[in-house]
Amino acid sequence: MTKIISVVNLKGGVGKTAIAVNFAAYCGSKGFHTLLVDLDPQTNATFSCIDVDVWERHAQEHGTIANVLGFRPQAFAEAARVNVDSILIRNVFPMVDLLPSHLDLFTIDLDLAGAIGREYKLRQALAPIKDQYQFIVCDCPPNLTIPTQNALAASTHYVVPISPDYLSGIGVGILLTRVRQFCSDLQGHNLTLAGMIISREGRKAEHRLQTVSALRTKFGNDVLNTVIKERVSVSVSAQNHNSIFHSRDRFAIQEFTNASEEILTKLGG
Repeated sequence: MTKIISVVNLKGGVGKTAIAVNFAAYCGSKGFHTLLVDLDPQTNATFSCIDVDVWERHAQEHGTIANVLGFRPQAFAEAARVNVDSILIRNVFPMVDLLPSHLDLFTIDLDLAGAIGREYKLRQALAPIKDQYQFIVCDCPPNLTIPTQNALAASTHYVVPISPDYLSGIGVGILLTRVRQFCSDLQGHNLTLAGMIISREGRKAEHRLQTVSALRTKFGNDVLNTVIKERVSVSVSAQNHNSIFHSRDRFAIQEFTNASEEILTKLGG
């Protein structure tokens, strides 16, 4: 069965995109056909895989995730429903396809304010192609607006990146509570936590060590053993539209490999 994983946190700057992109790339490198879905209007995951010119041309000719969710569907052909298969960008990494994002998602909540079943649009769109993939990885914006709600409603699992700082730490409990409530509101939608990842760890400092210790004490085995450090090679790889596994930073490669293996283990993959 296809595993659909949302990478989610209510706080920005915690490494969501890097984890989503590189986990998808790792799955592809292991021979799993994987789909990366960019639901963040900042389009960082998209630009980690393709350059701006390719994105602009593709968005104009084929559409993006914004059209899948219901933004300006009349702009593409005459069909009542957008064909998600035509929007995919194939093989951005080996065995990895991309469903690109768009700035239009910034207003999608207003566009769909009165829409019926607005939380299920992604799930419905993915249904015809879902069986092509072993894993679908959703990069979510730092909020619980309609794009994130669509990701969670479509997902089987979710992953929570956490930066080792006070504000990020105290927000985890709020996030978990809101996710549980959202699933309950969807009449018992089953969504399994596949791990919390300490990411973007900078220089060692007492307050960071205390935050990590408190998270491990409170959430136990839900916190992955692997810690992903803040490294320039991660942003350089994104700038070059490559995964970290094409870099020369063996430490970063090892960290993302270990984190990906831990997630796969929790997914049963």
